[in-house]
Amino acid sequence: MSVDTRVRVGSIELSSPVMTASGTAGYGDEFAPYLDLSALGAVVTKSIASYEWAGNPAPRVHPTPQGMINAVGLQGPGLERWLGDHLPALIATGATVVCSIWGRSVDDYRNAADLLATAPPEVVAVEVNLSCPNLEGRGSIFAHDADLSAEVVAATAGCGRPRWAKLSANTDRIVNVAAACRDAGAEAVTLINTLLGLTFDPETLRPSLGNGGGGLSGRAIHPVAVRAVNDVRNALPELPIVGVGGVASGWDAVELMVAGAHAVQVGTASFADPAACARVAEEMVAFAASREIARLADFNAVV
Repeated sequence: MSVDTRVRVGSIELSSPVMTASGTAGYGDEFAPYLDLSALGAVVTKSIASYEWAGNPAPRVHPTPQGMINAVGLQGPGLERWLGDHLPALIATGATVVCSIWGRSVDDYRNAADLLATAPPEVVAVEVNLSCPNLEGRGSIFAHDADLSAEVVAATAGCGRPRWAKLSANTDRIVNVAAACRDAGAEAVTLINTLLGLTFDPETLRPSLGNGGGGLSGRAIHPVAVRAVNDVRNALPELPIVGVGGVASGWDAVELMVAGAHAVQVGTASFADPAACARVAEEMVAFAASREIARLADFNAVV
């Protein structure tokens, strides 16, 4: 049977519920040799600041059981270079684009959003990555503070397009933060980012990563993502959700939608299989067809 793959995240209709996850697919058309980027719901860029940023010292990535831990440190070229040097090639693939932005202060986020005001229409939304260290002295992570998160979201209105607030599950206040972001103008929330973790090298007995701790991702965090999505959906049923965390199969993606997500992102799985997004999308369609479910969006209505 034919399955309708279209979904809506707030005001935006996507051709597929499956997107790349920020930080796992580069800034432009890096994945184009492996899959048809125009067939994805969107390509979500690695988080980019208004300025160039070098990131953390090596080593930056370390494997873990059922995932990996990373402390890349949000290395990036800055938005002006991205708009001029990277975005055109991505748009040429026919991709729908969501630009992820980050900053170390509220003004950093404001400046980043303002730089996107003149971005081409293929950039349909801005994902505001709030799971970043806050260097303004008001908490270690933006997304751990509802008021500060709302301040950042309000400051990013200058981008002139829908904003998705990317939140952290490293706090028990995720519902409060999601509500604050909604009230400040976020059209959707992305749940979740990596979980804080630490590993040691058995040879040196020192941290495996050059920065010490890092963010844990991959299949090991999937149940945490499902719980976060479900908690926010139950508390804020009108708020659109993009689910992300440990998606490596069609069922993983469907499970997030059943929990309450309107769309999903595939991240760490792409390191082992650059075509993972396309495979997950195909498996979702097969799963729906086997149960005579005509629309992938209907999984979201199960809640």
